[in-house]
Amino acid sequence: MYFSTDYSSPIGDMLIASDGEAICGVWFYGQKHFSSTVGKTVKNDDLAIFKKAKTFFDDYFEAKNPKIDFRLRPEGSEFRRKVWKILSEIPYGKTMTYGEIASGISPRMSAQAVGGAVGNNPISILIPCHRVLGAGGKLTGYAAGIDKKIELLKLEKIM
Repeated sequence: MYFSTDYSSPIGDMLIASDGEAICGVWFYGQKHFSSTVGKTVKNDDLAIFKKAKTFFDDYFEAKNPKIDFRLRPEGSEFRRKVWKILSEIPYGKTMTYGEIASGISPRMSAQAVGGAVGNNPISILIPCHRVLGAGGKLTGYAAGIDKKIELLKLEKIM
């Protein structure tokens, strides 16, 4: 069973999902790849994990660079989880390119394959896919919209 709660961020309303022990999803309402899990959630605003996640987001949107002190459990293939782990290691205020991530996995890995995994990241911001740029630092797509990606990068003083 999955539980959900809402969070109102300065750049849009978000839905947070949990299995009761870990955060399994964070999406802006209306973003691409909104998980089918969302339809199977039971609203519960009182879970301890949600209180921790909301405190993280409060601090994050105040540009405080908070640390995640709770578990994340994204669902995906082994390849996607590998990419998401790399995303999780991109420091606050820094970026990587799809190509850099691909070459870190394998010399033959394509940036497009990495892009597919990045675009399907189920835990926005906490797994910071907004910190991934195209070749030459070019702004590229973001499942929640390029406008939100720009705001997140500005918040972290990357732009």
